[in-house]
Amino acid sequence: MALRPAAVVVMGVSGSGKSTLAQRLALELDCPFIEGDALHDPASVAKMAAGVPLQDADRWPWLDRIGAALRECCEARGLAVAACSALRYAYRERLRRAIAAPAFFILLDAPHAELERRLRQRTGHFMPASLLDSQLATLERPSPGEHALALDAGQSPELLCRASREWLDSVLHR
Repeated sequence: MALRPAAVVVMGVSGSGKSTLAQRLALELDCPFIEGDALHDPASVAKMAAGVPLQDADRWPWLDRIGAALRECCEARGLAVAACSALRYAYRERLRRAIAAPAFFILLDAPHAELERRLRQRTGHFMPASLLDSQLATLERPSPGEHALALDAGQSPELLCRASREWLDSVLHR
């Protein structure tokens, strides 16, 4: 699909459906999928599991690992998709610098009550629902110049994937 190397980051707060959409999108685009949560160091996972929000000092090395993984995939395959919260503009800029290829962001947006419901129903994940408010407070929605698309996370994964592909078609083939 891509005419040039590029990275796609499905972003948003915990419970928004980042991993579900990113996995599906990577499968449809026949490109690597990178699960950002898998690249957290054990100390950060322990902090979050204990209900302690991460600080920027915790996030920088994690973002660098995600960016490096995306860069390697883009160099090898031309396109890669990652699931990463990328909550602040500075985090997205850090990823862009590490990737060293065009980066496109897809924000999955949902109301607080829906996100909380999803987090409370989720099992086997280190991120507790108690950290949702801190994530929402940290979230800086992408600005128009950031190559980003915002989607309603309440839509079905099929519709989210279709909308993402249509948008990516338009931006990757310019």
